[in-house]
Amino acid sequence: MADRMKQLLTKTKGDQVIWGVVLVLSFISLLAVYSSTGSLAYRMEKNSSYYLVKQVMVLGLGLLITYWVHKVNYTKFAKVAVILYLLSLPLLLYTLFFGTSLNEGSRWIKLPVINLTFQTSDLAKLALFMFIARVLSMKQDVIKDLKKGFIPVLLPMLFTCALIAPANLSTALMLGATCSIVFFIGRVQVKHILLLGAVGIMGVSLLFTISKLTGFGRAKTWQQRIEDFAGGKKKEGKEEDVYQVQQAKIAIANGGLTGRGPGRSLQKNFLPHPYSDFIFSIIIEEYGLIGGGIVMMLYLLFLWRSILIFKRCPFAFGAFLAVGLSITLVFQAMLNMAVNVHLVPVTGLTLPMISMGGSSIWFTSIAIGIVLSVSRYVDEMEGEKKGKKAAREAAGEEEEEEPEEEEYEEIAKEALKGKKSKIGDNNNPIPAV
Repeated sequence: MADRMKQLLTKTKGDQVIWGVVLVLSFISLLAVYSSTGSLAYRMEKNSSYYLVKQVMVLGLGLLITYWVHKVNYTKFAKVAVILYLLSLPLLLYTLFFGTSLNEGSRWIKLPVINLTFQTSDLAKLALFMFIARVLSMKQDVIKDLKKGFIPVLLPMLFTCALIAPANLSTALMLGATCSIVFFIGRVQVKHILLLGAVGIMGVSLLFTISKLTGFGRAKTWQQRIEDFAGGKKKEGKEEDVYQVQQAKIAIANGGLTGRGPGRSLQKNFLPHPYSDFIFSIIIEEYGLIGGGIVMMLYLLFLWRSILIFKRCPFAFGAFLAVGLSITLVFQAMLNMAVNVHLVPVTGLTLPMISMGGSSIWFTSIAIGIVLSVSRYVDEMEGEKKGKKAAREAAGEEEEEEPEEEEYEEIAKEALKGKKSKIGDNNNPIPAV
């Protein structure tokens, strides 16, 4: 068994800290899901370990997906990005009108034959950031220009957010905010990003007004959530959101600094969804503010390591891919935590890699695998350079000149069009995007 683990570790490349964060988050997920699903198992007449076993299988498959994806050369995702993005748009459109509805919002579709239900916005998030990374890297020489640079990068985001917003406004707003951060990192002018913010505010206002006047959509739910968050009097809305927030506050208060202990949460019996949207409050109740702080630090550590990958990657596509996917994952985690401690209105966003789930965990695993793929090839590229430098020093040869920045940009553009890098030897070409 030990030999197999060593073999697996030798085949596992990429940032080892990120691998560690993913494993720790998965372990925390198993503890929290097992503790918070006791009442659900009783209501559904299941064994007390039923949802734990299910989560083990989901996370196990997720880790395998991450491992498989991280072995793929990240440059291949440049072509996959186009296919996934073009596939995500009709899926979002189909979900909007024919998907499974919950709380007046159509978010899920069921795949035939295998009967797997998944949230199409999860696929759309992954596809959008892959596609934006591709377009943003190709438009770097004209990115300051509104028409030639910013508009081609902006339109994919607008199309995706417009299709998600009617049924899932919180996800659409999160995508818009995260994309704005990526645009800023990608050297888009600040005035263009501010213009995007103004357009977003007008778009949300228009959507709310149309939904309010026609009765079609979730305007009543959005309004009620904001009023509940602001402490307004309850009118016609459902009481579930207020009730959940109140129970989450009680759970956090019960947890104190060190918590009540594993499996000893009381509010898990009162929270409607303690295993998904409000699992963070259960973690705090059982493991205290210390446990909650550790979870938060794990996500921030993941983001920090991804930023280091971004800084080390010499090619625009890989850099934007790593930072874009990591920011959206961590941003979602922070929003979920903010909801649990009542810093923002209820959103319905889950805690990535911790909340009980299926397809959502698998899409997150793909995103993490892509980040690790970029890290893997950056490590290999740096290792190859160090090896060549050591060999030249041993032979007493002069150091070869590094390619100029303009040459890197030209190589990256050729790679996005399907051409291989000319840097490196013939057997091990360096990734060019």
